[in-house]
Amino acid sequence: MINILITILFIAITAFGGYNFRLLTKSGSMAAFVIGLAVSLGFGIKGLFILGFFFASSSFWSKYKRNQKVKVEDRHEKGSRRDWQQVVANGGTAALFGLLNCIFPHSIWMIGFAISIAAANSDTWASEIGSLSKRRPFFIRTFKQIETGTSGAVSILGTFAAMVGSLTIAILSFYFFQLSLRDAFVILIFGFIGNVIDTMLGAFIQSAYRCKVCGNEVEALNHCGTKTILVKGLPMMNNDFVNYSSGFLAALLGILLTAD
Repeated sequence: MINILITILFIAITAFGGYNFRLLTKSGSMAAFVIGLAVSLGFGIKGLFILGFFFASSSFWSKYKRNQKVKVEDRHEKGSRRDWQQVVANGGTAALFGLLNCIFPHSIWMIGFAISIAAANSDTWASEIGSLSKRRPFFIRTFKQIETGTSGAVSILGTFAAMVGSLTIAILSFYFFQLSLRDAFVILIFGFIGNVIDTMLGAFIQSAYRCKVCGNEVEALNHCGTKTILVKGLPMMNNDFVNYSSGFLAALLGILLTAD
C-alpha cells in the first residue's frame, strides 16, 4: 500500500513539476498524471521511467535553441508547452497498453507500449532537432525544398535524429524489461516506422491552412488575429490526431509481427 501511495505521489509531483516549469499547461499536467497512473498499473516504475525519459528528452529538445525555432513554432497550432491533447497524442497509446497489461497480462502489450513511446520519441526528436538543420528540408510529395516545420518535410538531420530517438527507447526497454535482442530490434524499427507514418500522414492528409493576413501556410485555425482558410487535408486530421494515429499504427503493426 505504501509503495502504491509513493508511486502516486511521484507521478503527481512529476506532473505538477511539468506545469510549474511551463512544460505543460494545466490540462496537460492533469493528462500526464492520468497517463502516468495507467502506465504504472501496467508496467510499474520501469514503465514510468521510460515514459519519463521520453517526456524529459522531448521537453529538452523543444527548449534547445528555441530562439532559432520561432518561425517554425509560428507555423504550428501550439507552442512548446503541451496541453492535454498533445499529451494524449504522445502518451495515450502507452496508457492504453498499460491498462490492457493490467487486465490481460501478456508480453505483447509491453512491446506495444515500448513501440508507441519509441515512435513518439522518434517523431519529436526528428521535429525538434531536424528544425535546426542548416539546409532546408524537402517535401516528400514533391521532393522539392520547402519551409522548415512543414508537416511532411524530411531532412537528413531529422531522419538521423528520428532513428536515434527510437534507438534510445529500444535500449531502455531492452535493459529494464529484459527483452530479447529480437524484441529490441522490433521496437527500434517500428518506432522509426511510426515517425515515417507520421510524415506520410502529415504530407497527404493532415490539415493545413492559409492565413488571410500574412498569406503563410500554417497549421493553426487562427493566425494574425483572424481565422485561417483550409487549403489541404482533412479538418479533423490536425497534428495531435496524426501523432496519435502514427504511434498507434506503429505499435499495432509491431504487435501483429511479434504475436505468437
